[in-house]
Amino acid sequence: MDKDLKNNTIEELEQIVDSFGGKKYLAKYIFSFIHAQDIVEIDGLTTLKKELRQKLADEGYFISKLDLVEKFVDPDGTVKYLFEMADGVRVESVLMTSKDRKTVCISCQAGCRMGCDFCATAKLRFRRNLTAAEIVDQVNMIAKDAGTVNNVVYMGMGEPLDNYDETMRSLRIINHHAGKNIGQRHLTISTCGIPEAIDRFADEKLQVHLSISLHSADQNKREKLMSVANRHGLDEIKAAVKRYQQRTNRRVMFACCMIAGFNDSDHDARGIIKLLTGINANVNLIEFNEHPGCELAASSNDRVARFMDLLMQAGIETTVRYKKGSKIKGACGQLGAAWLEKEIGK
Repeated sequence: MDKDLKNNTIEELEQIVDSFGGKKYLAKYIFSFIHAQDIVEIDGLTTLKKELRQKLADEGYFISKLDLVEKFVDPDGTVKYLFEMADGVRVESVLMTSKDRKTVCISCQAGCRMGCDFCATAKLRFRRNLTAAEIVDQVNMIAKDAGTVNNVVYMGMGEPLDNYDETMRSLRIINHHAGKNIGQRHLTISTCGIPEAIDRFADEKLQVHLSISLHSADQNKREKLMSVANRHGLDEIKAAVKRYQQRTNRRVMFACCMIAGFNDSDHDARGIIKLLTGINANVNLIEFNEHPGCELAASSNDRVARFMDLLMQAGIETTVRYKKGSKIKGACGQLGAAWLEKEIGK
């Protein structure tokens, strides 16, 4: 078992407790103390007898904790958190508030291997995958700072399905009723489209939402925007989505970052309509956010509105994700932009 108690599911904690001669029901208390009460020291697990706590410590068990390095607040209310892990690696997370809803956008990798041209994170050096505990702790710490979190989206730094096992483990920990108890339908995984991982995800039998970063229905354009598209074509991705829907009967969201003069024409809209024929889908149009070293430009509001109208007329439910957090480099595609700025000397 993992020595970091925060990185274990309740079932795994039961095995740990049992191995020390304790009652299995104590695992639920440990889990709740860690994920609901934010205890970060083994001595803080006061439900356990002192003898058991000492045994855990003697055997090298511990409870990890992210360090909050800095917090940035945008005038629009968006908050960006800069976290550092035990080995000095850093990631960013974002809190977005809308009326009584608090949505946290979390990271699952330090850096990213997918090579999307419109994303600042992709231009940073990939450091490593995050553990489930490090993914979960972003939610725990933001909730401790800002209050109850209603929704969690895996749309921060990194590709969730490139860190598959730890992402799945973190989903189950965040969802568990003894911890943060965030319902599966309030959790969203965003992926650039990895067919074999989508197949695996379908077999998880979760009610978690799936979002595909599409950006264009033209394979050549997609390859120019996303290096991962050279490995996985649109035909492969569409086939994987159809298999996913056959197994789960769940709608899939497709995200399109709107880039002026590149993927925002009427022809581009009709391409998406054709691609999504036969798929239960909705589309999220994302305003492009500038970052250092990227020469792409955002589509005009009129062009985005026209694009949306065409999709809606074709019967595809479409929404626009407007810029939030751009003044603190916390908007979509901007995470890590502040570090990138330093790297390229701007």
